[in-house]
Amino acid sequence: MKKAFQYALVRSIPVMLGYIFLGIAFGLVLQKAGLGPGWAFLISLVVYAGSMQFALVGILTSGLGFVTTAVMTLFINSRHAFYGLTFIERFKKFKKAYPYMVFSLTDETYSLLCSMPRPEDFTDRQWDMAFFFVSLLDHAYWIIGSVIGAGAGQLIPFDSTGIDFAMTALFVVIAVDQWKHARTYMPAVTGFVCGFLFLALVRSANFILPALAATVCVLLLSRKAIEKRMEEWEQ
Repeated sequence: MKKAFQYALVRSIPVMLGYIFLGIAFGLVLQKAGLGPGWAFLISLVVYAGSMQFALVGILTSGLGFVTTAVMTLFINSRHAFYGLTFIERFKKFKKAYPYMVFSLTDETYSLLCSMPRPEDFTDRQWDMAFFFVSLLDHAYWIIGSVIGAGAGQLIPFDSTGIDFAMTALFVVIAVDQWKHARTYMPAVTGFVCGFLFLALVRSANFILPALAATVCVLLLSRKAIEKRMEEWEQ
């Protein structure tokens, strides 16, 4: 178990560097909205969804309806369902920890679990524990960063204007990286077009839900064309 933990710790360092600072950004935004470290700890522990947590700050302070909140959460985090399908058989081996492994499968954790090379001297048990520790450590990094940010916002008064742009910046970096390695640009282009279209039509923050719904529908209808493009790229 110690060997698996050490391996997971080393492999999760890049996520730690990102999560600590993004967590701090979230904690500062939360504190600015009048919610302290206790809320930062609770939300990061139970919700643990970076983009949705930033959106949740506005939801908590504006009194958005339950149905709208539920639908927004579903659309924003719907991609995690596809992540889970990739590991569903593997996570079944974790038995009691199975629900937590599904819950903790964030974008960064998913990327890390997919790319980790298995050490030749690891047993199946050690390899499974490495997966668990990566998920647990990533979760801990996010919680620590959030609490630090909320606490710092209370103890050190400063202008935090623009700090919530950290998540937007992360999305830009991830989008650029995904664009570079994409086998087809159709999904990305579809998302951009639908986003700009509904932003022009709705002209408010409410454009997100219809834009996401339209993107999903278009991608489902064009699934065969996308798969064909991917096959051509592989050849």
